[in-house]
Amino acid sequence: MQLFDDLEDFGSFDDVVSGDVRDPYTELARLRREDPVQRIELSTMPGDNTKPLFIAYRFEDVQQMLRDNQTFSSAIIIQAFGDVLGRHVMLGMDEPEHGRHRALVSRAFAQKALAKWEDSLVGGVGNELIDRFASKGSADLVTDFTFPYPTQIIAGLLGLPRKDYPQFQRWSISLLSFTINPERGKAASLALEEYFTPILAARRVEPRDDLISRLAVAEIEGEHLSDDEIFSFLRLLLPAGVETTYRSLGNLLFGLFSNPEQLEAVRADRSLIPQAIEEAVRWEPPLLTITRIATEDTELGGVAIPEGSSVMPMLGAANRQEDRYEDPDTFDIFRPARPNIGWGYGTHVCLGMHLARLEMRVAINLLLDRLPNLRLDPDGKDPHIRGQVFRSPTSLPVLFDADPGVRS
Repeated sequence: MQLFDDLEDFGSFDDVVSGDVRDPYTELARLRREDPVQRIELSTMPGDNTKPLFIAYRFEDVQQMLRDNQTFSSAIIIQAFGDVLGRHVMLGMDEPEHGRHRALVSRAFAQKALAKWEDSLVGGVGNELIDRFASKGSADLVTDFTFPYPTQIIAGLLGLPRKDYPQFQRWSISLLSFTINPERGKAASLALEEYFTPILAARRVEPRDDLISRLAVAEIEGEHLSDDEIFSFLRLLLPAGVETTYRSLGNLLFGLFSNPEQLEAVRADRSLIPQAIEEAVRWEPPLLTITRIATEDTELGGVAIPEGSSVMPMLGAANRQEDRYEDPDTFDIFRPARPNIGWGYGTHVCLGMHLARLEMRVAINLLLDRLPNLRLDPDGKDPHIRGQVFRSPTSLPVLFDADPGVRS
């Protein structure tokens, strides 16, 4: 049985689930032009009632289905991942249940609520990680920075002891690899519940200034979240809050390092960072596709979709549509601002996008401030972004002017 306890093993997870695919976009562009709502028969056996699978590639079709969460339900997420994330996972809820849960937790992820964590937690974690390699003059930013960075921030937001961060990261990886190692994912799910049960009980009695306390006391119209609902949210927070930020930050850094003139522009003018973040999420979203299920016979892009069929909006294809983004395959932080679908859309738009943007902005500022002359190592081992489901670089070998005066 494969275990996924560190980044090297997590690369094995990527190999199995996503593959070492450098360019899925050429084929996605062809399908967007020739078969924009693709029907795939999942069975050719006579009499088999298996419903076909549909994949939507055009921006307007993806946007339409994500806006209509009554027809295109998220319940399939609970069917697929309920055993490990829990039956109350918000990602698999529809309205009005989803709206109630989201309202109870969204305040903790609002920009105002997150602002106070920028220096004390987010900046603190980033600086501590950089301290470990700033004097060396070289690093692999995936191993040394982007992979541990969001896990430690989430652990800090939850108010967990620092000594528990390594275990917390191992649980994160086990949950993320659930699709190819279900038993290990379930074991991590149970371990997380056992770990959080006494912490949640203590926070209900004596709240602190952390996310678990906010979840414990959150109330709308006299209604609180149950323990099981909070455990489901905490399990979701690991894959949603850790993996997507790790991948998005890596993709942003790769885009900048691969375009030195844009890197220099950002280095000189940090006000460009927000648009660089949005461009990176458009150009290389961390997740190319998600899944919905049709609740009734319907139609999308002129294609009939039977009730019960799985429908997958291809975010990566929509984000590179030629009539929406000029020269869409190019990373260009100076392109005219236009919303992309990399953060999702509709009621399920990414709850943690403000946190992710904050983490990415702080990370870029710290790396450029503390690592002078930061650049991709020309002798590095062929760094590249890969994957046909998840997208991120496996390595980011960099050089910089070593800092002998590492922070104490």
